[in-house]
Amino acid sequence: MHRRKREPEPGADIAGRLAVIWRELLGLEALGYDDNYFDLGGDSSLAVQLFAQIERVFGVKLPLASLFDAPTVRQLAELIGQNSRGAAWSPLVSLQPAGSRPPLFLMHGAGGHVMIYRELTLRLGADQPVYGLQAPGLDGVSAPLQTVEEMAAMYVREMRRLQPRGPYFLGGYCGGGTIAYEAAQQLCQVGERVALLALLDTSNWRLMSSPSLWGRAVHTAEQVNFHVANLLRLDAQGRARFLKAKMRDLRLRGKVWRGRWSSGAHAQLRALAAVWRANDEACLRYAAKPYPGALIDFRPARQYRAIRQPSLKWEALALGGQKVVILPVDPAGMLVEPFVAHLARALREAMDQAIATGAQGVANAQAV
Repeated sequence: MHRRKREPEPGADIAGRLAVIWRELLGLEALGYDDNYFDLGGDSSLAVQLFAQIERVFGVKLPLASLFDAPTVRQLAELIGQNSRGAAWSPLVSLQPAGSRPPLFLMHGAGGHVMIYRELTLRLGADQPVYGLQAPGLDGVSAPLQTVEEMAAMYVREMRRLQPRGPYFLGGYCGGGTIAYEAAQQLCQVGERVALLALLDTSNWRLMSSPSLWGRAVHTAEQVNFHVANLLRLDAQGRARFLKAKMRDLRLRGKVWRGRWSSGAHAQLRALAAVWRANDEACLRYAAKPYPGALIDFRPARQYRAIRQPSLKWEALALGGQKVVILPVDPAGMLVEPFVAHLARALREAMDQAIATGAQGVANAQAV
C-alpha cells in the first residue's frame, strides 16, 4: 500500500519543518538542530533532493553550495528566512575562508556546483583558504552561460573582488580545469601573475573524437572497471560507503538526464540539467590557445581510452612548461574519500613550491 508522505504541520517554525525534511531524506529517526549535514551522511546527490524539497515547502531557491555556510538545520533555517526576504546570490562560494596562505580558487565542473570540492578542501588543511566558483543558472533564475570565455570572465571578476592582485592560485576538475585554463589566460592578458594552474583530470575536449557505438561500449566497460578497481582498494566499510555514494550519484544523473527532456521535472532538476548541458557543450566548443605560463596536470593512474591521445593533453599549449602528476587512483576517484588524500597532498606540495618560488623572486628583485 502506498503511504502518503507526511507534510509538516501548518504554522510550524522553519527549523521544525526543515528538520522533518532532513529526517525523511536522510532516513533518521532523531535529529538535532545543530547536527552537521555531511556528518549525517549527506552528499551532493541528496542535496539536490533536499533543495528541491526546500523550494517546494518554503518557496525559496537556494544553491547547493549553501550547505557549506549553513550545514545544520538551525543555520539553514536562518538562511531560508533571509532568502525569503531577497538575499543575494553569488558565483563565489566560501569553502574555507580562514587561513594565512594564498587563497585557492576552484572552478565548477560540468554539474555547475562546487560541492565536489568539499573533501579536498578539508584535506588541504585549516590554514588553506579555498573558494569555489559556481555556475549561474543553479539559482533557477539566471540563464546558464554558454561559453567557457564568458564563464571565465565572470569568475575572474569575482576572484579579483576578493583578491584584487596576483599571484593567483586556481584550478578545476574535468570541465572545471578547462574554465580555469581560460581564467588563467584572461588574468595573464591583463598583466596579472598566475602562480599555479592546476588541471585535475582535464583534457582538451574539443579535440576529442565523437564516440562511435563501439567507443561508447568500450567507455562503459572501462567505467565499470575503474569503479571496481577503486572499490577493491577499500576495506569493507569503505566499500559500503563508496557503493552507496555511487548509487546516489547514478540516480541523480538519471534524474538530471530526464530533466533535460521532461517539462514535468522539478525546477531544481531542470535548472541543474540546463547548467550541465550548457557546461558540457561549452567545453566541447572551447578552442584552447597557447598559454604563456606553466601548468600542472594531475591525472589518475589510468585514463579512459578516448582521452589517452597526446593531442588531448596540454604540453604543446603550456609555453611555460607542463608538469604531470600521476595519482594512485582510477578515474572518478580523485575527489572521493579516501583517495582524495593523494590529490590534496600533491596539490598542497605544488602550492608550497609556487609560494616559495614567488618569495624567492621577490627577494631577488629586492636585492637588485
